[in-house]
Amino acid sequence: MNPSYTSTPPAPVTSWNDFNDAQAQQGAYDLIPKGSLVAVRMSLKPGGFDDFSQGWTGGYATQSLESGAVYLAAEFIVTAGPFAKRKLWSNIGLHSAKGAMWGQMGRAFIRAALNSARRVAPQDHSAQANEARRIGSFAELDGLEFLARVDVEKDGRGDERNVIKLIIEPDHKDYGAHMTHLMPVPQTAQMTQHMAQLTQTAQTTQPTLPVPSAPTAAAPGKPAWAQ
Repeated sequence: MNPSYTSTPPAPVTSWNDFNDAQAQQGAYDLIPKGSLVAVRMSLKPGGFDDFSQGWTGGYATQSLESGAVYLAAEFIVTAGPFAKRKLWSNIGLHSAKGAMWGQMGRAFIRAALNSARRVAPQDHSAQANEARRIGSFAELDGLEFLARVDVEKDGRGDERNVIKLIIEPDHKDYGAHMTHLMPVPQTAQMTQHMAQLTQTAQTTQPTLPVPSAPTAAAPGKPAWAQ
C-alpha cells in the first residue's frame, strides 16, 4: 500500500427509521413578520402551458384547471439575513378570462423584479433602462435575485402564510442596505444570453416586444442596460 495514501472514512449513514436529524418542516417556523424586507432568488415551477401567440414558450406558464387563468408559479428563497433559506410561494398572473387586471398585476410585478434585479430606477426611461426591462423568454426570470417585501395572507384552508406581493426597487431608501451581499450582475454573459434569446424569439414567435438594436459605444464587458 502506498504510505502517502490516506483513505477518507465514509460519512455516517442515517438509519432509514431514525428521523431525529431530519430538517424541520416549513410549517414549523413562525411566519416572517409582515413588512419585512428580504433578498430573494425566484424560481419558476414549469406548468407546461405554452401560447406562442403571446410569446409564452418553454413550458413555464401554468393554466388553472378550474378557472382557466394562466400564471407563473413562483418560489422565492430568502438568500440573506435572519430568514435565509426560508421559502415563500406566489403566483404571477398572465391572463384571466375575468378581465385584464390579473395580467396587468403580473406585468407590474415582473417589471419591478427586473428593476430591482438589474438596478434600474422605476422612473428611468433611458434606452438602457428600457433594454433592461425586456426579456427574451420566461427563462430569464428563473433565478432572478431581487429585494421584496413579505406579506401575510390566508390560504384556502384559512391558515396564514407568507407571500411576496411587492418588489422593492432601487429608488427605495433601504434598497442598498439589503442588496449589498449580491455581487454585480455578470454583465457580459447575461447580456449575450439575453440578446440571443430576443433574437430567437423574434425569429420563431410573434414578437410582443420590439427587438432592441445592438448597443453602440458600450463599455467593454458591460451590456447596454448596465452602463
